Amino acid sequence: MAKRVLIVFVTACLLAACSSSRRGTSVSGSFSVYDKKAVACYYADKFNGRKTASGEKFSNSKYTAAHKKLPFGTKVKVTNKANDKSVIVTINDRGPFTRGRDIDLSKKAFMEITDNKNHGTLNVIIEVAK
Repeated sequence: MAKRVLIVFVTACLLAACSSSRRGTSVSGSFSVYDKKAVACYYADKFNGRKTASGEKFSNSKYTAAHKKLPFGTKVKVTNKANDKSVIVTINDRGPFTRGRDIDLSKKAFMEITDNKNHGTLNVIIEVAK
């Protein structure tokens, strides 16, 4: 009986350790700072379904971003400096092309790290996965 309880307990612990986080991508791993003084904004809904510069179809419900220089496929951790909330996104497009903005987040990613849903920009830290 004790052996069965132990097996059930170990199995439950292993399943809990392997379960996915509530987000599409968890905020963990090794990152190096890319830009400490970046400004993030988010895509307008009109871009849904359009092709990105990488050739992927854009969706505001995914964890993706546009950056002018980082290679496509780069995993980037974006942290809101005001509340320390972070999200990990994948670079799949080029932009933003508005002066003073450094990274364009999907709406889902942006809304996850903002406190003010009515403000379109955030001061963030950009870190790149090692």
